[in-house]
Amino acid sequence: MSATPNHAVFIDPSSDHFLEDRLFDTSNPTLNRDGTLLPFARLREHLQAHGIPVHTADRLRDGSVKARTNHYWSLGLLNGHRSLAGRADVRLRGFILLEPPLVAPWMYRALPELANTFEQVFLHNTLGDGYEIAGVPRPRLAKLHWPQPYADASEPHWSRTDRQSKLVVIAGLHNPRRRKPEFYSSRIEAVGALEPLGAVDLYGRGWERWWTRQAASPAYWLHRRAIRSTYRGSCASKMDTLSQYRFSLCFENMPMLGYVTEKIFDCLYAGTVPVYLGAPDISTLIPPQAYIDMRDFGSNDYAAMWASVSAMTDAEWQRRREAGRDFLRTAGKTLYHDSLVNIVATSIDGLPAAGRRD
Repeated sequence: MSATPNHAVFIDPSSDHFLEDRLFDTSNPTLNRDGTLLPFARLREHLQAHGIPVHTADRLRDGSVKARTNHYWSLGLLNGHRSLAGRADVRLRGFILLEPPLVAPWMYRALPELANTFEQVFLHNTLGDGYEIAGVPRPRLAKLHWPQPYADASEPHWSRTDRQSKLVVIAGLHNPRRRKPEFYSSRIEAVGALEPLGAVDLYGRGWERWWTRQAASPAYWLHRRAIRSTYRGSCASKMDTLSQYRFSLCFENMPMLGYVTEKIFDCLYAGTVPVYLGAPDISTLIPPQAYIDMRDFGSNDYAAMWASVSAMTDAEWQRRREAGRDFLRTAGKTLYHDSLVNIVATSIDGLPAAGRRD
């Protein structure tokens, strides 16, 4: 019989699809699309190198794996911890809030309870920008840098030279449903403005389904002809698609301090220069030399933006790509690529941060 370990880490994923340790299965091409699971696999490898087992939280709930101290982390399940609360062998270490208030408002309404239940709650900003902070114990809040799969550009995507001189948009169709502030409709308006200029191709799921609730928005119906004209279907790999274009329209779901997702990183990996609209403090998070700030054109002057982008010299385009790759290798690695390992590993006394084994 093997000895019970002193520590084990359990992660509750955001979907049942990732239970039974599938959260760490990088061989699954569907679940690990574009390297989504690599941060979790790296975390597991790092902790197991120090003798700490890492599993999805169903292994803790069913009792199949346990340690003297079981460290529980949630990736957005509000009720996953309830059956574990009060157990002397379980520490509710952290709740990681990846989604913004626009997508998961119920999670932000639950913040007072979460911050009083978990030792820490990680979210995009700790200032209350985009959400209500009243009643939340702020010392329990911590800044989240969205964990990213890679610490460098993706070859051969980055080096691809046969690119279209267009903007590519990769996004699923979403209905704003009176939620504010949002950039769902801004993406559609951009497609509508750029289509007559022959400047944009659209990829993603749901755009062809005009009869669904997702399409029941004024923006969709106002620009439905442009959507049909530019739509090229879904894409199996975002980086494969991005690498076919020189530029990408890279809009987050909403403006929110610190809210920087995989969208801009996918562009940097593929060597596609992003036209970015999202976090108001983006210039403090990613070097301005690595992207084009849509706010320089009043947030919605797409014709002026396209005139500027299409006139960009090859030398300037290359400088921006290089700036993006340099960021990935330096600050991007420390802040984003290693963020999940550093958050979880350093919460356990004696464990080193990413890149160290002693």
